[in-house]
Amino acid sequence: MIIRRYLVRQVLSTSAVVVGLLTLIMLGGRLIKYFGVAAQGRLDASVLFTIIAFRLPEFLTLILPLGFFVGLMLVFGRLYVDHEMAVLNSSGVSRDSLGILLIPMTLLLIIAEAALVIQLTPWGNRKFDQVTATQAVRSGFDLVRPREFVSSGRYTIYAGSLSEDRRDLQDIFFYERSEQPNKPDMLIMAERATRVVDPTNRASVVDLIRGRRYEIYPGKPEYTHAEFATYRLRIEHASDPELGTQRVEAMSMTALAKRLNEPVIRSEFGWRLSAPWVMALALILALPLSQVNPRQGRYYRLFPAVMIFASLIVALMAVKTRISKDKLGLWGYPLVLVIYLVVGLLLSRRQRLSPQAAKRIKEAAQS
Repeated sequence: MIIRRYLVRQVLSTSAVVVGLLTLIMLGGRLIKYFGVAAQGRLDASVLFTIIAFRLPEFLTLILPLGFFVGLMLVFGRLYVDHEMAVLNSSGVSRDSLGILLIPMTLLLIIAEAALVIQLTPWGNRKFDQVTATQAVRSGFDLVRPREFVSSGRYTIYAGSLSEDRRDLQDIFFYERSEQPNKPDMLIMAERATRVVDPTNRASVVDLIRGRRYEIYPGKPEYTHAEFATYRLRIEHASDPELGTQRVEAMSMTALAKRLNEPVIRSEFGWRLSAPWVMALALILALPLSQVNPRQGRYYRLFPAVMIFASLIVALMAVKTRISKDKLGLWGYPLVLVIYLVVGLLLSRRQRLSPQAAKRIKEAAQS
């Protein structure tokens, strides 16, 4: 059908532009954040775009419904402004009929959203966790920046200069705070240092050349020191107890279904089942909200309509938070969806009846 092809082409192209723009904005913000982390030495710059790629499905989970809704608002708004809707109505094609024509496309988008939230997003989160886990062990001399004091745990490190491959350092200052009150702190100053590869990858190892090693007792006027020609320093990487655990967002649906007795698991499980139906509500809400007077312009109702649709996402996220705290049951998700479904149907019904109601009021006033 010509009208269906025309509508689908317009909605898909407009939605794709909106989704692309929103994705660039969100990824740009995330990329700036990760660049800051990489500049501090806590993240390898070579994995920045890999991390962004793994986070992309999670971003699209929220961007895709919003982009689809805005695309519908813009397309149907233009139909009203350009009087195309009036021509279609005079030909016997109502606004609801146009919505029915878009149902197959909406079903495909629901399937795409379900694939994102059920399969691709957990997979991307698992890959993201693996990359960040490997970066989390960066400590000690991995964090050194030239002419800056860098603190990592109980260590403070300074280097006057650093080679491009980060293997050779000059003018070293190293301070280690003791974790036990009766043990001395250690201070080391050396002319230069060379990084040594640790085959176990569990520590930062350097060979210090020509320097002094001090043992200092805080609060006491005593210390010991020794000079050295070479001294091998080994800084064990801090173990992270959370590296072996898996985030709820990275768990598969099968793993979630086995632990539904936990509130956090239930909240994530219900969110994944509910999120795809937001695409259907986008179509139901956009049809009545996009109706404008040609003199008002296609953007007249865009902002309040986006706020209404955004409130749906916020409501679902609020329900997710409440369920994770065991203050609400899984019925909260379908309740929110049904409420917005009823709102969409009432808006559509009110606008269909408004011309008839106005005509009756006019007739009653004349009589």
